Amino acid sequence: MPTVFQQLLDVCKLLERHFRDMQDIEFTVERGKLFLLQTRSGKRTAPATIRIAVDMVSEGLLDKEQALLRIQPGHIEQLVHRQIDPAHKGRPVATGLPASPGAATGRVIFDTDEAHTLGGRGESVILVREETTPEDIHGMIAAKGVLISRGGMTSHAAVVARGMGKPAIVGCEQIRIDVGKESFSTRKVTVKKNDIITIDDTTGNVLLGEVPTIEPKLSGQAKQLLKWADEVRRLGVRANTDTPEGAALAREFGAGGVGLCRTERMFNAKDRLPIVLEMILAATDAERAKALEKLRPLQKEDFKEIFRNMHDLPVTIRLLDLPLHEFLPKYDELAAEITALESKGTNTELLDSKKRMLRKVVTLAEHNPMLGHRGCRLALSHPEIYEMQTRAIFEAACELRQEGINVRVEIMLPLIGEANEIRFLRERITVVASEVMGELGCKMDYRVGTMIEVPRAALTADEIARYADFFSFGTNDLTQATFAFSRDDAEAKFLKDYFDKKILAVNPFEVLDRQGVGRLMRIAVEGGRRTNPKLTVGICGEHGGEPSSVEFCHELGLDYVSCSP
Repeated sequence: MPTVFQQLLDVCKLLERHFRDMQDIEFTVERGKLFLLQTRSGKRTAPATIRIAVDMVSEGLLDKEQALLRIQPGHIEQLVHRQIDPAHKGRPVATGLPASPGAATGRVIFDTDEAHTLGGRGESVILVREETTPEDIHGMIAAKGVLISRGGMTSHAAVVARGMGKPAIVGCEQIRIDVGKESFSTRKVTVKKNDIITIDDTTGNVLLGEVPTIEPKLSGQAKQLLKWADEVRRLGVRANTDTPEGAALAREFGAGGVGLCRTERMFNAKDRLPIVLEMILAATDAERAKALEKLRPLQKEDFKEIFRNMHDLPVTIRLLDLPLHEFLPKYDELAAEITALESKGTNTELLDSKKRMLRKVVTLAEHNPMLGHRGCRLALSHPEIYEMQTRAIFEAACELRQEGINVRVEIMLPLIGEANEIRFLRERITVVASEVMGELGCKMDYRVGTMIEVPRAALTADEIARYADFFSFGTNDLTQATFAFSRDDAEAKFLKDYFDKKILAVNPFEVLDRQGVGRLMRIAVEGGRRTNPKLTVGICGEHGGEPSSVEFCHELGLDYVSCSP
């Protein structure tokens, strides 16, 4: 029936051109006559969606902006992370919060150092912990993925894993970890050390054994689509990263700079932590200055490599934010260690140093560390810490400029809530920067700004903007302070009740709360720009990578969002 066949082809083309979309058409032929029964836009995979959109632009059915509007963020996300094969039908043994996209398979390992050793040999491991701290980063780097029984979407493990582009499931309270037996159990199974599991960060599922996965691939059509997006977007896109490798990856993926470089992560490296402890335990200013002088060249080299990988692009370095007690061992662990040393009759010098550290742990302990002696408050008590970091930043920048590498320095002060805080600290930064540039015969422009993460900072942004070149919204802490929610406790313990009872529609730590936090942001943007029309405003909280939150940032007129590489 060549005539009917040609008629069918003509009608298919007509319908596709009319709807400007790929069609799923039902038809029948009865007694030599073609009948159309139904047509609808056809279902398709993410790669097919992108290919069809790009093809239709080349065929003249769509323009570039119409093609962009056909694509959802999830389509792109599926292309840049490994995925579980959709054909796999296995049932999960547990489900947690999918904190960082992708999928990973490996042997279950509970010890961070062991994960680091095995991963360094090229073995695939999944690091399983109740929670992580900055001391666990080396194990997280070496592991293929991370499974955490506590915490939420903005917990340490979640934020670090997203920054690394590494699959991580957090808040998986269905598993009970027995560190002594090196196993975890659910209601149905017990999984031991070296057993193979697969974590699926699309669903948050934990699966037994090795599950087939699909490797990520960014097609030519996807690259073309992203190029069109760059032509029409107004918002800049920066990256949150504190390693040279993260900076290189971000640049490869098209980042327009670093929007947040956390310096405390650098303090926790194994070669730094003993010096940091020496600085914290110092009994005199002279001892503290001596320890900081040991840290300075190490920090300088960190900054140099990040600046080098981001040459010509802005790098926003946040000065130390964590309270000092975060770098010390936990009280219970230290007390147990001292008891063991005493029972063995260990030499007095080691025992005395442990006891001195325990006294410092008690001294620095806080009832509510998130609202305590950290960020700019710590710098007001110990200005020498920020002075050391400032000197390291400008030494790194000047040395690179002498090599012909253009460096754009932005220094960000955390936890500012009062204009006089930033005024005082900016004055000291200016003095140190001038000293370094004078010593090294180097002159450069630089910018000083603040995170807006304290509600008072948002409400008094017009005053703070007198001393700031830029604002960057730290919406993780701003959300926590606005709701008066402890984010890890809230996500682990009671937010589910809020969703079940429809008190909240979405998790405010995942999707920006426009009515509350968003209102504070609007006040800050309007007040800050009223005082300083040249003020640059961005966001560096985890919301900077969430589509609905990015849309709101665009509506507010922010200059950029910053997210994991």
